[in-house]
Amino acid sequence: MRYVTLLFACALGTVNAFMSVSSPRLRDAHMLHMVAGRVTSLKPAASPLLNSGKAIARSGELLIDLTTTLDLYGGGLSSAGATIRNAGDHIAQAAASCRFKTGTELVCDEIRESATCLLEASQEHFKKALTEAVADKDVTLETGIGAVIPILENAGTSLEAAGAGILQRASIEDVGYKISECGEYLGMFAGAILNLAKDEEEAQIASQRMQFASEQMIEAGNELSGNQKVPEKKTGKGWIKG
Repeated sequence: MRYVTLLFACALGTVNAFMSVSSPRLRDAHMLHMVAGRVTSLKPAASPLLNSGKAIARSGELLIDLTTTLDLYGGGLSSAGATIRNAGDHIAQAAASCRFKTGTELVCDEIRESATCLLEASQEHFKKALTEAVADKDVTLETGIGAVIPILENAGTSLEAAGAGILQRASIEDVGYKISECGEYLGMFAGAILNLAKDEEEAQIASQRMQFASEQMIEAGNELSGNQKVPEKKTGKGWIKG
């Protein structure tokens, strides 16, 4: 009996040691399994979040195409477009997992990965693109990129807060507010994209797709927070169908 007790104590110590040295993401996954029952109502956000992710990814692809038109392919702006495309892919994957109660861990993980991509695009690639624009004495591009950086950084920060909220057992309403907040920043980003090269078709369409992504992201957040617009009450005979 004493021998069995000793073996059990050793095994328990091994498990504790593993948890103490494992990566933060593994520890996060362990915590999420413990609280998964608290965040099982993400399904209402699935459809608009999927639309948003696809539109973000498409906007990123168009930014890459824009760099070819501007003869800037391979620079910071091109890398930023690729990273934004990846951010959209992660959002779309999160949306797919929203439909399943057992997918909460994946939703959290994919949302945070998307946030990391947005932050990387703003803090690294767009800053590199800004340096390149200054070196090329391209004032229009320099001004446009300078406006993009803080907006996209705020979008990434809000999205990271949403993912962290799921992990930390925040209310589903609070998670929704952060997702909507990210959507608001994406709307600002859409306008900033257009200012990069207003006369170029790629910039125009990229801006349009990002604007749609913004609207869908806000809708996804509203589905979770319950912040829905109340339909206007029709007066007179306006309620009659047909």
